[in-house]
Amino acid sequence: MVSLRGATASLGGRPVLRGVDLTVHRGEVVALLGGNGSGKSTTIRAVVGQVPLTTGELELFGTPSRRFRQWRRIGYVPQRTTAASGVPATVREVVSTGRLSRTGLRPLGRADRAAVTWALELVGMANRADDSVNALSGGQHQRVLIARALASDPELLIMDEPMAGVDLASQQVLADTLRQRVAAGTTVLLVLHELGALESLIDRAVVLRDGLVVHEGAPPAATGPHALPGHDHVHPHATTEPGRTGFLDTWAGQP
Repeated sequence: MVSLRGATASLGGRPVLRGVDLTVHRGEVVALLGGNGSGKSTTIRAVVGQVPLTTGELELFGTPSRRFRQWRRIGYVPQRTTAASGVPATVREVVSTGRLSRTGLRPLGRADRAAVTWALELVGMANRADDSVNALSGGQHQRVLIARALASDPELLIMDEPMAGVDLASQQVLADTLRQRVAAGTTVLLVLHELGALESLIDRAVVLRDGLVVHEGAPPAATGPHALPGHDHVHPHATTEPGRTGFLDTWAGQP
């Protein structure tokens, strides 16, 4: 689904990715973890074409990114944004834009409207469909953005910190939504600040530090208290030997 090899990228002249390798296979749920500035979000944005690679190769569904055109197969939820970005719109109108990758500029047909309704029901927002998005809470905005991404029924769902700033009730709704989509065969690549309610869904964790992958495999074992809001890193609170840091400390770049 995704193959990123030797990826380097810069933002504002500053190197952010310094040789990232990332592979996502069909049916997987892969989480990108790491501290602030580690390159997690830049990696996601490179995959969806928002950040150009300086060097390296990217393939989507086996096709080099420069030739890839089937964007309807990918649903994308960006980081920390409001559903309408200040433009007056209803919940239904915002979610309907998720069908544009399939319909282009033609009016929505019956199947398109049904897909929008299905996506709204999936995230528990059907009862707010005709409300202005400006009247929604932060958690409800995030539900709408996920519904917009799901409206095209994507094979690959890419999300950048979907739980950031979301209340506990919405976190559970979003976790249940993802659980349903994963059970239906959707592949998921997401950036997480903490595993939290999504911990049981994660098949593989890729941990970044300073623009490099420093771990790939099972999610960190020490996730109990680390999944609580406000805990900013992924590491145990004891070293493995006197004078040495634990391996998980190295993941997050702790001294």
